[in-house]
Amino acid sequence: MAGEITDTGELYSPYVGLVYMFNLIVGTGALTMPKAFATAGWLVSLLLLMFLGFMSFMTTTFVIEAMAVANAQLHWKRMESHKEEEDDDSSTASDSDVLVQESYERAERRPILSVQRRGSPSLFEITDRVEMGQMASMFFSKVGVNLFYFCIIIYLYGDLAIYAAAVPFSLMQVTCSSVGNDSCGVDADTRHNDTDQCWGPLRRVDAYRIYLAAFTLFLGPFTFFDVQKTKYLQILTSLMRWLAFAIMIVLALVRIGHGQGEGHPPLADLSGLRNLFGVCVYSFMCQHSLPSLVTPISSKRHLTRLVFLDYVLILAFYGLLSFTAIFCFRGDSLLDMYTLNFARCDVVSLAAARFFLGLFPVFTISTNFPIIAVTLRNNWKALFHREGGTYPWVVDRVVFPTITLVPPVLVAFCTHDLESLVGITGAYAGTGIQYVIPAFLVYHCRKDAQLAFGHGTPNKHRSPFRHTFWVGFVLFWAFSCFFFVTANIVLSETKL
Repeated sequence: MAGEITDTGELYSPYVGLVYMFNLIVGTGALTMPKAFATAGWLVSLLLLMFLGFMSFMTTTFVIEAMAVANAQLHWKRMESHKEEEDDDSSTASDSDVLVQESYERAERRPILSVQRRGSPSLFEITDRVEMGQMASMFFSKVGVNLFYFCIIIYLYGDLAIYAAAVPFSLMQVTCSSVGNDSCGVDADTRHNDTDQCWGPLRRVDAYRIYLAAFTLFLGPFTFFDVQKTKYLQILTSLMRWLAFAIMIVLALVRIGHGQGEGHPPLADLSGLRNLFGVCVYSFMCQHSLPSLVTPISSKRHLTRLVFLDYVLILAFYGLLSFTAIFCFRGDSLLDMYTLNFARCDVVSLAAARFFLGLFPVFTISTNFPIIAVTLRNNWKALFHREGGTYPWVVDRVVFPTITLVPPVLVAFCTHDLESLVGITGAYAGTGIQYVIPAFLVYHCRKDAQLAFGHGTPNKHRSPFRHTFWVGFVLFWAFSCFFFVTANIVLSETKL
């Protein structure tokens, strides 16, 4: 749950942390990026991707700095509590020489940390996993905490809606074919309508909704329970994901090298900028999971450099995946879920590879859906939690899981436009989580640190973007993007 302080867990090396962060950031958003690139043009897409990568790196360092300040406050409270306990012990001691000697020896054994001055860098070691909900409660007012949970909940709803639509959509694309089309797998002509036939009298949209119902029946019940022991399942899905990405990049490069590339992407097309922005923001999302990712790293000496290296590698990967896609396939033939472009006989001749890539989102997303659902359910509980209070069984086991599961399934029932779902989720809730919340966190934690530990606090994990200008710049950019995306949507609806 977002509001808990939890144990650090098993430690791992900085390079393992680098891999974990890479896996965390590169997810479903990467599969929708090629179409967004083709729609907006390769030059404007590359420039926006690099800029948003830089902005995400900046706010990641903001969150890490806030984590260090939160740890410093917890460490200081423990030190004060320890000192008070020792003072109480000494006040109850008699004046006998033996007890005086014992008190002296106890003082000699007292850890040096307990008498360090307030500005000691060791206070800012990130040893406790302080989740973002806990940091919000430490640095924000009650209104700010509620707004934080509201933003997190909206983002998780968007996540679940994307997952609930992606799995049935992939199954529909792989198993359905247009009438009179002899190709296997996904249609060679991908410009089809939901009203086209799938199996006999069933339309494509009917098949999609049948798959959605099956998806809900199989995975929905997990929302009513706790999901545990997913370590090996997550390792398996990570291996499948990287195998799929490697196959797609290699196949696209081979087709381009053999002169079979069909893509001629434009330089720039501003009409596709809205979805591109949302997809890119969504594809750099990691700020809400940083506490559980960063805290177990054994050595945090070069943490900022490690994060910077991760972002460089992620930018390179996104660029490689997207550029090979837009020059390999025509822009109008690229599907929302990029893996589906390889589920065709004319692209991949090996049937096993076709089905693996076509059904890849089904395997990986299905394992993440219960985890995200349980996280959302717990955040609902945290939002309405009252100190010392417990929920009735019906509210705890029925109401919260139901309000978690039903809305994203209804959204997926109404639309399977994954590019728009990812774009809207990234542009609104994603902007709040990736820009607004980290900016306010670092601003308030710096003020608290100055009050508690004095000016010029030696925080070893302080962000390189130390000037208040950067906080203002992030907020200005976030609100500008919010208004831009909203105006773009309104204009688009007006034209329709």
